[in-house]
Amino acid sequence: MAKKAKKQGGGQGTPATVALEAAGVPFTVHSYTHDPAAASYGGEAAEALGVAAERVFKTLVADVDGTLAVGIVPVAGQLDLKALAAAVGAKRAAMADPAAAERTTGYVLGGISPLGQRRRLRTVVDGSALDHPTVYVSAGRRGLEVELAPQDLIALTAAVTAAIAR
Repeated sequence: MAKKAKKQGGGQGTPATVALEAAGVPFTVHSYTHDPAAASYGGEAAEALGVAAERVFKTLVADVDGTLAVGIVPVAGQLDLKALAAAVGAKRAAMADPAAAERTTGYVLGGISPLGQRRRLRTVVDGSALDHPTVYVSAGRRGLEVELAPQDLIALTAAVTAAIAR
């Protein structure tokens, strides 16, 4: 069952929540018990929190013309790699090597947050995020999501928005 807790310092801090606190952005942390057998981390989060899958976004790391970039798309869809490449002015994109994604972001797969990454990567948020007053993204750990305004997500990640989901 989902637990909701307003994050205002202390407790279950991750680099993502620390970055949000430092920026002074309003957000809410939502935790749930992660099932290691879950087929989809994002789908599990949406179901456990009782939130429409269109409002829960997954953070995917891709290799775009030899450099890593982040695509943030609803868990209900998939990342369109050609659209991601076009959004950052590149020719081709492929999913990044999982070990490289973990090493670069400082997070484990299934818990990669777009916030508080070890190294800031070029980031593209699917434009559908702006259709919602708040969206959910990983707070940096499996079983932990952060809810915030999509405009704050875009600003804090220095992201561009584009239609990158299919």
